[in-house]
Amino acid sequence: MQQMATTVTLLGAASSPGPGLSAGDVAGRDGHHASLHCSRLRARKRQPWVLCSLKYGCLGVGEPGEAGSRSAASPVYSSLTASPAGDAAVAVVSSEQKVYDVVVKQAAFLKRQLRPQQQQQAPPAVARELDAPRGGLGEAYARCGEICEEYAKTFYLGTLLMTEERRRAIWAIYVWCRRTDELVDGPNASHITPQALDRWERRLEDLFAGRPYDMLDAALSDTITKFPIDIQPFKDMIDGMRTDLKKARYKNFDELYMYCYYVAGTVGLMSVPVMGIAPESKATAESVYGAALALGLANQLTNILRDVGEDARRGRIYLPQDELAEAGLSDEDIFKGVVTEKWRKFMKRQIKRARMFFEEAEQGVTELRKESRWPVWASMLLYRQILDEIEANDYNNFTKRAYVGKAKKVLALPVAYGKSLLLPYSLRNNQT
Repeated sequence: MQQMATTVTLLGAASSPGPGLSAGDVAGRDGHHASLHCSRLRARKRQPWVLCSLKYGCLGVGEPGEAGSRSAASPVYSSLTASPAGDAAVAVVSSEQKVYDVVVKQAAFLKRQLRPQQQQQAPPAVARELDAPRGGLGEAYARCGEICEEYAKTFYLGTLLMTEERRRAIWAIYVWCRRTDELVDGPNASHITPQALDRWERRLEDLFAGRPYDMLDAALSDTITKFPIDIQPFKDMIDGMRTDLKKARYKNFDELYMYCYYVAGTVGLMSVPVMGIAPESKATAESVYGAALALGLANQLTNILRDVGEDARRGRIYLPQDELAEAGLSDEDIFKGVVTEKWRKFMKRQIKRARMFFEEAEQGVTELRKESRWPVWASMLLYRQILDEIEANDYNNFTKRAYVGKAKKVLALPVAYGKSLLLPYSLRNNQT
């Protein structure tokens, strides 16, 4: 299940493959893909293990089974533990820390690009140098908007409040992510090879150099000349597609975390420079990027929980194997698809984790530019309701697909708009 979900629920695009890719490389599908600073793993005397979540700090410190401590076998947010080591424990660099390093670098990149124009070299005016597709960039952006409207109507409606330049840029990012996702989960996915993804990555590099292959590429190529967007999250998303070609199980949440970053958290990092941080916000760029990442992770975890049965029928299980075993469950239980008390208990724990990521994301959304908040709030509110629907289905995500009905989607729009008007969280304590 390549679930692309973040600030955007990424679905649907179609175009000619262009040079470097065969038609099978760019296949369509009706699918899905969707902080994080970590407390450090420390060697402590008389405390053989330290269980940490980079986002939520240490979840437990002490001897396994010790009163008042969390068992090393039952973390809520992370299943990563340090190896027993006594006085000379060697810290494990977790996926969360690796991703946080990316967040820091992206925030630094944004700040460098936003320095006064006279202090930096202006980016090349690629838009004028493009081998412009017939119909020009206006038609390219219009097509991106049509795709967004067709497959993510609620989010699309939210983008209409954004300035024209920002909403067109978000549409262009949306479409590129969708097309990338199609490579490994579309009708021709069985024909996709690592070499095809290598070609797609070279095409991405050409796009960033102002050499788009087709109309939809041209829209993104133009976008990156107008906003401080770095190529790294795009490359990381392609790495997520590579993961899907070779991996169908995740032994712990640390592995799953990295996968969720690749296929969904990256979209948040791509989007922040376009959404923009509110001029009045006192939040750091790192915290806003971290919240965007948290939203991507939350949405991706939600997609995973929604689609357990669908993925199992394809031979894939996107659930931490160690946590399944701890709950007394196995792959065979997933394939049988029978809701038991063990399964309900396991699902409650997984849902709790996803909701905690949503909660972290909420503060960051308030720090975005006011006109950019509405589509993000709408997307987030709808995705949170999917978790409610899983509960309403008595945790039967084997044969029932949790979805938010049209009426609830419509009702979410005014609620999201109201939330978009709230003062940035970083300013609230300063108000009398």
